[in-house]
Amino acid sequence: MELIVDIQKKLHHFSLQIQFEAGQEIIGLLGASGCGKSMTLKCIAGIEKPDQGRIILNGDTLFDSGKNINLPVQKRGIGYLFQNYALFPHMTVEQNITSGMQGKRHEKKAEADRLMERFYLQGLERQYPTQLSGGQQQRVALARILAAKPRILLLDEPFSALDTWLRWQLEQEMKKTLEAFPGATLLVSHNRNEVYRLCSRVGVLANGKLQAIQEKWTLFQEPQTPEACLLTGCKNISPVKILPDGQIEACYWGIRLKPEKPVDSSTHYVGIRAHYFIPVEDFSLPNTFEVQAEQIIEDTFSIIIMARTKGSLEKGRKGLIRWELSKEKWKELQGKRLLLHIAEKDVLLLS
Repeated sequence: MELIVDIQKKLHHFSLQIQFEAGQEIIGLLGASGCGKSMTLKCIAGIEKPDQGRIILNGDTLFDSGKNINLPVQKRGIGYLFQNYALFPHMTVEQNITSGMQGKRHEKKAEADRLMERFYLQGLERQYPTQLSGGQQQRVALARILAAKPRILLLDEPFSALDTWLRWQLEQEMKKTLEAFPGATLLVSHNRNEVYRLCSRVGVLANGKLQAIQEKWTLFQEPQTPEACLLTGCKNISPVKILPDGQIEACYWGIRLKPEKPVDSSTHYVGIRAHYFIPVEDFSLPNTFEVQAEQIIEDTFSIIIMARTKGSLEKGRKGLIRWELSKEKWKELQGKRLLLHIAEKDVLLLS
């Protein structure tokens, strides 16, 4: 299976511009609320119509503005898992699962039984959606989608309505299902950990524009833009000034940094992850600076320090650095002068 998407659609606050290709893989679209993630899925599914472009699935044209082709939803062969699961409230579990099936009654019954066993729904056949938990509803919705034998799967924030423990359990079950699925899967989410665990490649969507889809390790280790950096969990980002000696000055924090990678005219920001700071005894190492703790926050298993550098020119919260460390390490540093070092390889240059 191969999916080709190259579309544009004008929305209220921005224009959606999406271009990518997918094979038999799980691709994540990572972005904040309102960035166009769900609209992208709706355009692929045929629920929304792009203004221009084309969508091709396994050689079949689903949409082409130039050729005036726009197949209806039911002819696209797409399985769409909505955030609210969209089960038919007047149908039982078994009826929901068989609603999209083709074939004779006994064939549909046999396939429904197989799917209910696969998704641990035995004993719930005659229950209605309102009688099910969130996790059970999700499993019914996924079973219904697979029963229709779709060519690709579109998953829209599939775990957002679940509590933490149930989310983890269902994520593991869904991972097995997706890995066995013979087509492409697109998963949209704002949860970076969920995307990292489930997907092989990830693209960042910001203000309607999709940045290049790449291997997840590359995206998380070497984000290229401030948007990608933020979405992959980096809390410290500052605009920079390029210095003649190849170093950069982080404008918000008033510190000089020497990066491992060469700086060029495309470098406009720097990012530093909160757990990359290393407390040291003196200034013998490059990229070392003194900070003062302004706020100390105890998290479940760590301490978060909101600190300000000695040279910070930004008086507001932009001038603060978020530093995260273990509770044990913070106890060791009590009463000491706080000098932080950042390794050259951990200085993220952003365009």
